[in-house]
Formats: sequence, C-alpha cells, structure tokens
Amino acid sequence: FPRWVSPRIRFPVGQSPDTVPRGSVPGYGSPWVSPRIRYPVGQSPDTVPRGSVRRYALTCVCAPGCRVRCLSSQSELQEVCREEQLCCADLGVTRKNLSDFEVEYLCDYKKVQDQELYLVKWKYYPHSESTWEPRHHLKCSSVLKRFHLDLEQELLRRAKASGGRKRAAARWPRRLDQSLSHYLVLKAKQRQRLRQWEEQLNAKRSHRGLILVENEVDLEGPPRDFVYINEYRVGEGVAAGQISAGCKCRDCSADEGGCCPGAFLHKRAYNDEGQVKVKPGFPIYECNSRCRCGPSCPNRVVQKGIQYKFCIFRTPNGRGWGVRTLEKIRKNSFVMEYVGEIITSEEAERRGHIYDRQGATYLFDLDYVEDVYTVDAAHYGNISHFVNHSCEPNLQVYNVFIENRDEHLPRIALFATRTIRTGEELTFDYNMQVDPVDVESSKMDSNFGLAGLTGSPKKRVRVECKCGVSSCRQYLF
Repeated sequence: FPRWVSPRIRFPVGQSPDTVPRGSVPGYGSPWVSPRIRYPVGQSPDTVPRGSVRRYALTCVCAPGCRVRCLSSQSELQEVCREEQLCCADLGVTRKNLSDFEVEYLCDYKKVQDQELYLVKWKYYPHSESTWEPRHHLKCSSVLKRFHLDLEQELLRRAKASGGRKRAAARWPRRLDQSLSHYLVLKAKQRQRLRQWEEQLNAKRSHRGLILVENEVDLEGPPRDFVYINEYRVGEGVAAGQISAGCKCRDCSADEGGCCPGAFLHKRAYNDEGQVKVKPGFPIYECNSRCRCGPSCPNRVVQKGIQYKFCIFRTPNGRGWGVRTLEKIRKNSFVMEYVGEIITSEEAERRGHIYDRQGATYLFDLDYVEDVYTVDAAHYGNISHFVNHSCEPNLQVYNVFIENRDEHLPRIALFATRTIRTGEELTFDYNMQVDPVDVESSKMDSNFGLAGLTGSPKKRVRVECKCGVSSCRQYLF
C-alpha cells in the first residue's frame, strides 16, 4: 500500500490533521462528507494511516451548498486511478480501459522498409518509456492527423527558408533529423499548454460565449502573468461608488423619457433587438440592480456579457495574439467589454513609461469628462486584452453606465460597426477619435492612449501599425 499525499485542507488555528477528531471540523459544527474512495481490500477510512489519503476529488461540506474545489485536474485524477488500479465512473476510468495505454502525443517518425513507425509518448508514463509502434497499432486518428500536419508545415517552412520548392517539402524523409523531431515534441507540448489555458479561461469566464485557443504559427505558449477577469478590478486610490436609485418602470420600452436614460436627459440607446442606435460619443445608461424591471428588459445589454464564441489565435504577420469570432455578428450588436485594473492617471503615467520601453501597452484612458482614471489590462483583463488594432476597425467604443453613474468611471463597451462574418478577426482603433458633429459635448473623447499621456502627444512612443488595410496610418499613435 503506497504512501499517499495528504489533501490540502485549511484547519482552524491551532488544529492539524492529527488533532482534528475523525468525522468533524472543530469550530465549524458541520460533519464532513466521507470522500468516495475505494480502499484496498481489508482497509477502511478508520484503518488507513493518517496522511495516506491522496488528493482525490474530496468534497467537504461545511454548510448546505458549500463545497471545496478539488486541487487536482481531471487528468491528474485519472492518472491516480490508473496508478492505483482504481475504477471511477465519474472520471471515465472503468474496468475495460483501466489498463489501456493512451497516446499522449507522437515524438518521432521513421520508415523501415515499407512499414511506418511512430515514437509514442504514452500518457501517465515518462519519456524514457516511449516506444516505437507501427501505424496499425495506433487507434488515435486525431493525434496522427495533427502530427502529420505539424510535420508537413515544418517541412514546408524549412523548404521555403532554404529556397526549395513545395513539391520537395511534400516528400517525407525515411527518418527525421533530431532538430525536426525535437520541434514536433515542442509543438505537442505547446498544444497541451494551450489546451490547459483554454480550460482555465472557460472555467473563469462568467459569460455565455465559449473561448477557444489556437496557435498554428509559432511555439508561443500562454501569456505569463495574465489573469482573466470578468469585470473591473479597482486599484489603489480609486473610489468606485454604487448606484443608489433605479427606475420604477414595468415596461422600459414604453416610455423613452421615463427610464434610466431619461433621468439623464438621454433617449434609449438600443432598439428592440438590443442593437445600439445612438451615435458614437453619446453615453449609454442601462437599467441597474435597483430598477424594478427584470433581466429581460431591453435596456439591459452590456450587463448580460459576451454572447458569442471567440477564438484567441496567433497572427501570422507579427501582431502577436488576435481574436476572431466563431459566429456571425450583426451590425450594431454588443460584442465585448474592455475590462482591466482601474488605476489613477498618475499611476498610469508611471506604468506607461515601463510599457513604452517594452513596446506595448494596454492602457485605456477613461476620459469621458476628464482624464482621472485609466484601465490597465496588461495583467488583468478579459478576451479584449487580445483584440488587435486596425485603422479600419469593425468594433466601436461606447461609454456605458450601469451600477455606477460616476462619469469618471464609465464601462467601455465594444459594438460592431458592421456585420462581422464568421471567422473574421475583431479589431478596434487604438487611437479612436470621435467626430465632433456626433458628440453631445466637446468632453466626449474616447481615446485609447499610452500611459495616460493623451494630452501629451510629444511624449508618445510611435508604434508601427501592421493592420495592412489600404487606409493604414502607418503608426498606432
């Protein structure tokens, strides 16, 4: 019976797994639910030594509806089951597949006489136990297809780099050189990291729209030091108040002057289909949590979150990551919100100098009335963090007020300027200027600037634009 790892559970101050009575948590008053674990024959929770329970999917109930999230991923739990020869229907580990070998990825290829052989990295086993297998032994069509595509693309890239022809790249060598097989292993490992990141993004998102991730360009993995959030993160020195009143409407579409927009001398911003109908520069006032109307109110659009499926992909022309839509988006529809950490303009200027030296920035000035706060999406943000610039964008910025009516803290919403086709990349203008004829006052200037320096153009770093459109301004700023 192997020694297992103790589960990571927080105990009351002064208590430990050795001092806590079995079946209870002192100070909390609620018994624990015994984890569903199959113990070896003749063993039970009372006879298994303390500290010998591995990190299985433990569920500790402290109060009705309260659960402790498992610290291990599903694949890790499956690995534990196979190592300890335990069956678990919830994890898909049954008696039929308990002893099956699963292909994690393919590392190498060679052709001996007329037989194709692949070096297989087996899941749950170290690289040292990888084995050469004939193709007819492998029942993993998707893994084989992915390996072939990666190999063909790399052969083609090398042929182009050496001035060769495409036809030469199509001929596979009978044995791969070490650098090529090493690349294929790195590509397989990168794909695993991106898949894990994709799972993390979807676990953290609170909106309906699914997020996919792909990189068919290089070996770049998930960005470091980036945390996915769904709403603003308030930084130090920022005072974000809450709304204290709401409308009394039962049907907000009946009276355009009596709902939340009317309270601020504005008309409804949306039509009955939820599409924005006011011109860029005009603010949008949505109903809030204190309003009498329900969630189906037509004046609740941005607060419902992202409704479309998106894909974060690696761009082939050196623009880093980008975002494409996996669904058709109608003109004037809400697409996404730009969120990040709200910081003061002074802090934004300090960070801006650092970002200038790095050649990148994610600072968005909230200058609806004056430049007081800035949104920094460098380390905290949502999928808008990956949306690229274009001099002919398909997204337009609007200032939106919902739970907070402070004009210094608008929410930044991105709406479609035209119908966006499935598979098309999403972009907005980082240096967007609102046409004076479209604005309600000269205060309305939605400017995506560097480090809060929107009023100091001489200090800006000129960043080359790579959008590639015919009307490109050549520089972002």
